[in-house]
Amino acid sequence: MDQNFAKLAFSSSVKKVQEEFSSRKHYSRLDESGDRFVLSPNEISFIEDKNSFYLSSVGEESWPYIQHRGGPKGFLKVINNTSLAMADFSGNAQYISTGNIISNNKTMLFLMDYPTKSRLKIWATSKIVKADENPELLASLEDKEYGARIERIIVFTIKAFDWNCNQHITQRFTRDEFEMLMLKQTF
Repeated sequence: MDQNFAKLAFSSSVKKVQEEFSSRKHYSRLDESGDRFVLSPNEISFIEDKNSFYLSSVGEESWPYIQHRGGPKGFLKVINNTSLAMADFSGNAQYISTGNIISNNKTMLFLMDYPTKSRLKIWATSKIVKADENPELLASLEDKEYGARIERIIVFTIKAFDWNCNQHITQRFTRDEFEMLMLKQTF
């Protein structure tokens, strides 16, 4: 568990509820721990293996917005152990996440792995970069086989992360994952 997680997630109202339900003592040790928000090889491998995630942003009217983001496996790139980036492709032209990030750069990424019943939450500040402003970064994000047009780049600076408990995650498989599982069981 990342130490910054408690600083961002455990507001006074959250701590009050934790007191009420007797979990505050367990989590209070995180309040005193130092800042740390560096991805380990475990988080890096998890992120690089994903072909989708959920992106949360907040608009100017303080309403949250959650959007599914998908692409080829690894489209969310680890730039270094505190930064991620993704190519933002043309889509339905609503630009809600883009507009929200421009007005409020606080975002959350929610990455799921249903076969292993794992999830990783990442708190980040985000920045929109025009596709032609950083050719080197753009080149690292391009996937010639995917073929979607890149409109912009979103850069995420990690502020905290946390792995969730897997207790209530329903295990699911893509068709390819299911077929691989069946192949393994026949041998």
